[in-house]
Amino acid sequence: QVQLVESGGGLVQAGGSLRLSCAASVSIFSSYHMRWYRQAPGKQRELVATITSGGSTNYAGSVKGRFGISRDNAKNTVYLQMNSLKPEDTAVYYCNAQRSGEDAWGQGTLVTVSS
Repeated sequence: QVQLVESGGGLVQAGGSLRLSCAASVSIFSSYHMRWYRQAPGKQRELVATITSGGSTNYAGSVKGRFGISRDNAKNTVYLQMNSLKPEDTAVYYCNAQRSGEDAWGQGTLVTVSS
């Protein structure tokens, strides 16, 4: 069973940066596609960034050029580097691990961006 633990959230001023981490307890981390989602108060959960098992990345238009997703397969960890943060980036950020037949979520980490 996949277990994901996010960390790195917090309060930051607009224009600042944060790096989120997601540590995975899995046997073959490199075989999973990893994604970051977020859910703002009163809104639906949205996909923020994806990194495939092969290392390809994709981003939501709202964060492209500001956020960067990366993975360290040796540490079973995926990261989300968030730069030039805006108040509208305020949300709970969730890590997701997916491969055929498996789909797991972390508990989320809160990011609050003050104006």
